[in-house]
Amino acid sequence: MLCRQIITILATLPITISLQAELPGEGPRLGHDRISQAVIESGSQSLQEIRSAGLKVFSTPFNKRDGYGDGPMNPLNTTDPGGRPTLSGNGAFLRVNGLDAQTCLECHSIVSNASVPAKLGVGGVGGSVTNAIFQPTFIDITDTLHIEQAAMDGRFINPPFLFGSGGIELLAKEMTVDLQHLKLLTQQNPGMPVQLETRGVYFGELVYNGSELDTSGVEGIDGDLVVRPFGRKGEFATVRGFDDAAMMFHLGMQPVEIVGEDVDEDGDGVSNEVLIGELSALVIFNTTLERPNQDRPNSSVVAQGGEIFSSVGCASCHIPTMTTNTEVLTYSFPEVEDDPSANIFYEVNLVGAPAKFKKAAGGGLIVPLFADLKRHDMGPTLAESFGHPLDAQFTTARLWGVADTAPYLHDGRALTLGEAILLHGGEAQAARDQYAALAEDDQALLLQFLMSLRTPNDPASDLTVKN
Repeated sequence: MLCRQIITILATLPITISLQAELPGEGPRLGHDRISQAVIESGSQSLQEIRSAGLKVFSTPFNKRDGYGDGPMNPLNTTDPGGRPTLSGNGAFLRVNGLDAQTCLECHSIVSNASVPAKLGVGGVGGSVTNAIFQPTFIDITDTLHIEQAAMDGRFINPPFLFGSGGIELLAKEMTVDLQHLKLLTQQNPGMPVQLETRGVYFGELVYNGSELDTSGVEGIDGDLVVRPFGRKGEFATVRGFDDAAMMFHLGMQPVEIVGEDVDEDGDGVSNEVLIGELSALVIFNTTLERPNQDRPNSSVVAQGGEIFSSVGCASCHIPTMTTNTEVLTYSFPEVEDDPSANIFYEVNLVGAPAKFKKAAGGGLIVPLFADLKRHDMGPTLAESFGHPLDAQFTTARLWGVADTAPYLHDGRALTLGEAILLHGGEAQAARDQYAALAEDDQALLLQFLMSLRTPNDPASDLTVKN
C-alpha cells in the first residue's frame, strides 16, 4: 500500500529539468562522462584516449543543455560573446559576428577540394559558405556607397586546416624563446641595436635606451616579441589560445578557464560549459593531427617548379622548411606566452605517428611549412576594412597542403592558385610581378610544384568517439 501511495504522489509531481534531461535526445550532447584536467595530468589516460576525447569536443553538435549560444542580449555590448543578439531571438544562431556553427568540425571538414566531389574529413579547411564574418557594424550589400562593390567594416575569414599545427606551435615557441633571449641581451646593452633574427626570419631590431625598450624598429611581430602563428593577423601564440576564442565566438561555449568554475557569465542557465580538461584534450587532438605532405617530391617537374618558386622570390616569405630543436611539444596551463616552459602538464613527441613529422638530421623535427610565421603588408587590394592598423597585414600563409585547400587567401576570394599569386601586393609585389612576367611554361611548372603540396589522406582515422 505504501509503495502505491508513493507512486501516486510521484505521478502527480511536475517533471523537473533534471528529469527532462534524461529524455532521449534532450540532454547535453557532451553527456556526463567528461574528461577532467586532473585525469590528463595523472597519466592514467593514453594519448589515443585523450585524442579521442578531444575529437569528441571537436565534433559534438552542442545544444543549449551544453550551454550552446549566448544568454540574454547585453544592450551595452552587443558584439562580444556572451550577450549578442540572435536571429529571431532564438538564443542560438546569429551567423554574422559568430554563433555560426554547432561544432568545430562544420568549419574544418574539407580534407581536399581538389577532387570532385570534395573529400571530407576531420580537421580540414572550410569552403566559402563557412567564412566567418567578424564584428561588422556596417554591411552594404546593395552598394549604397556607389563604389561598385558590396562593402563592410568587419573581417571576412576563410577557415584554414589544422593539419600539422603541433609542429607549427613547437616552432613558434622555440622562436619566441630565441627572441626573448635577444630582448634580454638588449636590456643588458643599453643603446646598442640588437638584430632580431631567429631561424632565418628577420623581425627588425630592438634598442634599450636605459629606461625602456624602443620597439619602433620591430617588424612583423608585436613588441612583446612573442611569435603568434595562429590567426590571420598573428593573434594567438598557441592552439589553446585560438580554441578558447573560437569556442566563445563561433559556438557561444564558454571555457571554464576564461569565465571561472561554476560561473554562468552569459546567463544562459549553464555553467562549466567547456571544462579545462576538455579544452586540453581538444588542443592535444588538434596539435597531433597529421602534417601535410608532398606528392612526388623527386620528380623533375616538381623539382623545376620548386626552383622557379625560389627564383622569383616566393621562398623569401614562404620558407620551405624550418627545423626545431626538439621533437617534443609541451602543453601548459595556465599558459605564459613569453615563457613556454612555464606550467607544463603534458608533452607529446611529434616524430612519427600520429603527427608524422620527420626527424631532422641535427635533432628536432623538420617542419615543411612554406611560411615564416611573420606578418607582412600585402598591399591595398587585399587590405581589410576593419579600421585597424593591421588591416593590410597578414601572417604568411603556410603553403603545405595548398593543392587541396581552395579557395585561397585570407577571405577565400581567389578560386585558383594563379589568382591568389596575382592578388599579392605590398611586400610581395616584386615576387608577384616576377611570376606574372614568367613564360607560360614556367608559370605552369611553378603551379605544378604547388599542386604537389597535399593534405593528409585520412586524418584522425585511428580515433573513435565514445558517446
